[in-house]
Amino acid sequence: MSAVSDLREAYAACRRVAHRYGANFSVGFRFLPRGKRDAVYASYAFCRFVDDVVDETPGADVRERIDEWEKELERCYAGTPTRPVTFALADTVSRYPIPQSSFAGLIEGCRMDLVKRRYADFEELMVYSELVATTISTMSLAIFGYRGEAAVARGRDLATAFQLTNILRDVGEDLDKDRIYLPQDELSRFEVSEEDLKAKRLTREFSELMRFQVQRVRDYYHRAEPLLSMIAADTRRCTCLMGSVYYRVLERIEATGYRVYGRRIGLSFGEKVGLVARTYLEKSPSWVNMSRRSPA
Repeated sequence: MSAVSDLREAYAACRRVAHRYGANFSVGFRFLPRGKRDAVYASYAFCRFVDDVVDETPGADVRERIDEWEKELERCYAGTPTRPVTFALADTVSRYPIPQSSFAGLIEGCRMDLVKRRYADFEELMVYSELVATTISTMSLAIFGYRGEAAVARGRDLATAFQLTNILRDVGEDLDKDRIYLPQDELSRFEVSEEDLKAKRLTREFSELMRFQVQRVRDYYHRAEPLLSMIAADTRRCTCLMGSVYYRVLERIEATGYRVYGRRIGLSFGEKVGLVARTYLEKSPSWVNMSRRSPA
């Protein structure tokens, strides 16, 4: 096979990873122009492979495998990748100014998951979010193109909103892995014990705690909305779609009475199609406004 064919197949493999594992993100990815779409697929696939090491690798081997991905990242930026995903990523970083530090930060966040399973307060949780979420915003903005430093701050807000939405949606799944991302001081404030969480009790106190969490995340989505006018025009529809899907998931968490212990809360294929249609019809699309027009 030629190098061009190898590269095409490497990107195709990254695309398959994104569509299989990034159902919410990939709704928007599909509406990027080809070059930016391939770059996002390559970046997502690398992050996904590293993240999966933490959850899927037997204990003794996990640190070694994370270290190997870190070395592969160095080879990628040196232009000597050895894996399909980094073959595609090496091409991506040659075309877009994605700092190596953003991927390195994501790797460090994955290492944090190995040693830290509780967070004392929201400030401590934000240290983790900076590593696993803000780094993703840095990658995305480098690919999308943006205008002004304010875009960096708004991108951070949106990445934080996505990360916190995931945390609320995955409370039950994370408990099964002995991880609690809800801040400990807030659990105490709302009188929700760790035993209550592990017993998966939908108490009044738990509902009040979750209502507080949802409102904070909603505020991040509102603060992030100006980002749509700060990024390149050919990436706005993608960004709006991702924001709309995730904002709708947040609203669904609330609408179900915070039933986050059972089946993962998400959107149906039809609901996602509806959001795509509204994004095309709206002159000035907004994830908040489009979600309000969506049926519960």
